[in-house]
Amino acid sequence: MAASQLEKSLAVLRMGLAEIEHKEQQLDAQISQFRAQLLRVPRQVIYGAAGLEAALAAMGEIEERLADAEAVRRRLRLIKNAASQELESLLVLKRVDEARANLAAMQRQPAADGNTDAQAAEIRRLEEYINANSKLAEQIITARYQERLEQSG
Repeated sequence: MAASQLEKSLAVLRMGLAEIEHKEQQLDAQISQFRAQLLRVPRQVIYGAAGLEAALAAMGEIEERLADAEAVRRRLRLIKNAASQELESLLVLKRVDEARANLAAMQRQPAADGNTDAQAAEIRRLEEYINANSKLAEQIITARYQERLEQSG
C-alpha cells in the first residue's frame, strides 16, 4: 500500500471512529434518558398525574425506543470493533513500512567510523522488528479475510 494511500486510509478510519464514538455517546445518553423515563412513569400513576392506561401505553412506547436504542448501540459497537481492528492493522503496516524505509536508508549509508557495531545492531533490530510485525500483519489480514469468507458463506 502506497504511503499516501495508507495515510488516507488511516485518516478515514480515524474520522469514522470519531463519528462512531460520538454516535455511541448520543445513544448512551438516549438509553439513560429512556431508563429514567421508565422509572418516572409509575410514580406519575401513583400520584395521579397520569392515568393507568396512558402510563402503560407510554411505558410500552419507551420500552420499544429503549430496545431499539440498545440494538443500535450493539450494532454500532460491532462496527466500532471492526473499524478499530482495521485501524490497528493499518498502523502495524505503517510501522513496518517506516521500519523498512529506515532499514533501507541505513543500509545505503556507509558506517561512520567507530559506529559499525551500533549500526549493525540497529540494522538487526530493524530486521527483527520487520519480520515479527510482518508476520503479525499477515495474521491480522488473514484473519480478516477468513471472517469475510465465513460471513459471506
